[in-house]
Amino acid sequence: MTDKANVDLDFDPMSPDAARLARGVIRVFKSFDYVSLTEFTLANNRRADICALGPKGQIAIIEIKSSIADFKSDSKWPDYAEYCDKLYFAVGHAFPKALIPEHVGLIVADGFGGAVLREPDAHLLAAARRKALTLRFAHKATQRLMRIDPEKIIP
Repeated sequence: MTDKANVDLDFDPMSPDAARLARGVIRVFKSFDYVSLTEFTLANNRRADICALGPKGQIAIIEIKSSIADFKSDSKWPDYAEYCDKLYFAVGHAFPKALIPEHVGLIVADGFGGAVLREPDAHLLAAARRKALTLRFAHKATQRLMRIDPEKIIP
């Protein structure tokens, strides 16, 4: 019998191109001592491509754009700003970087790594929202970890 509390019902796998970019972005943020979750659902029911949690509680959201069509068809990304300290777009090397708004961070990545080309305008989250997001992050990470093999995790 499946325990519904341990099933991540909102997880939706990324396209192969987006997953490749996500892998590189996660490696970039790991080098800054951040931990990351993909397909992270926020309290407003929007799903961020990547949510990264820093060593001092900083929260970054990274929206992956694997094509110009993907970028132009997306109008939901401004809804992420109120749930992070920093908001970035991650794109591939061939993506026209001039399309990315100036106030949003810019990361160029591939399946092996990437580079932050521009830092976003930063704003600090309110303490209550930061705590709620951090708890949601921890809960979701634990749910996903438990799906792997609870026998290896629980002593």
